Amino acid sequence: MHMSWGEIAGLIAAIAFAALSVFLILAIRKATVILDEVSKIAEEANKSIAVITKDVDHLSIEVEGLLNKTNTLVDDLNGKISKTDPLFTAIGDLGVTVSDVNQSTRNMATSLTGKTNKLKKESSVSKLGRTATTLNRRRKEKKAAQDTNINIY
Repeated sequence: MHMSWGEIAGLIAAIAFAALSVFLILAIRKATVILDEVSKIAEEANKSIAVITKDVDHLSIEVEGLLNKTNTLVDDLNGKISKTDPLFTAIGDLGVTVSDVNQSTRNMATSLTGKTNKLKKESSVSKLGRTATTLNRRRKEKKAAQDTNINIY
């Protein structure tokens, strides 16, 4: 048997087509396995999403309740704080009054210190005057005693 070139080319084409078909079948089987795995993952994701959705619903209900309680507490605190505003105003006024009293005390102390220094100066001057008067009187007495010869000490 002798084959012509055309038959050999046909045989090569048939073998190539068979090989291509085998590789395509293998690729399709792998793609099918991958798609099955993706399908399983998608089902698990859907189940997880359903569970998470239920949990989020429960959490959102609880969070809403907590927010309502928090708003009530904040309103209560705001009311109580507004009641303490006069107290802090009074404390501020008291601080201003104490500061004014301190300033008045300083002014009075400064004034008294000035008067004390003035009194000290006046006292020194009057002491000097008395001493001078006493010395003058003694001098006169001594002179009078000399005139009469009586010694006075």
